[in-house]
Amino acid sequence: MRFWDSSAVIPLCVNDPSTGTVRRLAREDEAIAAWWGTDVECCSALSRLQRQGDLGVSDLTRARLLLDRLAEGWSEISPGPEVRDQAIRLLGLHPLRAADALQLAAAFVWADRRPWGQHFICLDARLREAARAEGFSVLPK
Repeated sequence: MRFWDSSAVIPLCVNDPSTGTVRRLAREDEAIAAWWGTDVECCSALSRLQRQGDLGVSDLTRARLLLDRLAEGWSEISPGPEVRDQAIRLLGLHPLRAADALQLAAAFVWADRRPWGQHFICLDARLREAARAEGFSVLPK
């Protein structure tokens, strides 16, 4: 099982330059761990793409269905005091936005606070750097 950030989940739902890479990673290990807010972040990104004219209505519908299927099968890390406390710690150490700190905190809790050897799949450069600094093996390479 690998932890997936929203930035890597979106290309599983819509075609973009990184779709092939993340789909290959998904085929290698279909078990996905994700933060409780991932579904919301992904819906936000999909709606933004539709408003910008990058996704038609039928594309948005298809992407939301794919996202729903993924979310039904992933292991979800719920919000709680431990995730919150880790996010606050991470904000003091890394130049992260709140949502990114929550993503990384959820991954940290998922890894039982032992990120070494655990995979964090992410396409956001700033979050990738923070995850690497925390000890995660960040994919794609």
